[in-house]
Amino acid sequence: MLDPILLRSFVAVADTGSFTRAADSVHLTQSTVSQQIRRLEEQFACDLLNRSGRYVATTPEGESLLAYARRILQLMDEAVAQVTQSVEQGEIQLGVPEDFAAHALTPVLAAFAENYPGIRLQITSGLSNDLYRMFQQGKLDLALVKQRKDSAPGIASWPEPLCWVDSPDRPAAVRDPVPLVAFPIGGLYRNEMTHALDAIGRRWRIGFVSTSLASVSAAVQDGLGISLLPRRLAEAGRHNVLGVADGFGEVPDLELTLHAQTEASTHTKTLAAELVAACGVIMKV
Repeated sequence: MLDPILLRSFVAVADTGSFTRAADSVHLTQSTVSQQIRRLEEQFACDLLNRSGRYVATTPEGESLLAYARRILQLMDEAVAQVTQSVEQGEIQLGVPEDFAAHALTPVLAAFAENYPGIRLQITSGLSNDLYRMFQQGKLDLALVKQRKDSAPGIASWPEPLCWVDSPDRPAAVRDPVPLVAFPIGGLYRNEMTHALDAIGRRWRIGFVSTSLASVSAAVQDGLGISLLPRRLAEAGRHNVLGVADGFGEVPDLELTLHAQTEASTHTKTLAAELVAACGVIMKV
């Protein structure tokens, strides 16, 4: 293993051409620098410096080592600077639902990352139940989640109306049992959907399961089943919205809630404020 302390003294001698000037630049005594160079030469079993002239110069072997030594020391300095900067400015762990991670919030998050390059912003996308569990475990600093109204207070909340959606070309609502396009077990929309159908005595079966909102939306459009989606997404997409006349009653609104840890850093509070403003626009509040 190469000792970076020895390499730094070696580079100093090569750059200054003098053991005395090198010792001054690395804040060591001349004898210490000489001992370090001898140790390095013993390790390589060859002379790295030519001491016979007025100025100390590298031997061919020393010249080869010099380029590597500079690179090693530069990488070490960069590593120290990067870690120090990260420790000083911190890290923010953010969890967001997929429909917000895909397009809605990426401009806001990208702008924050650009404005605060020293902050390590890590974003996790997933099911709201999983994100809130991570938040409770302290693994997320901020969590934007879908939840039942007033179930867990956060720093800001917005209503999220839901609606039944079907394919305009291959309707699935008329089938018995009605096929459902759903998120995996534990997904909030899935629970709301099955509870609502059980309440009206409608038979159902799971026809398509995906963790991707885009896949759920496409499966509905292509006629694989009906589903529940946020009204703002259903109306913007190519879906047939079902209502009471179709035998599907209204489902209680969910809410989008932003949760923040009690002891949040200044930068985390800044990001939270920007998320609140952005969600207000997205949810049209």
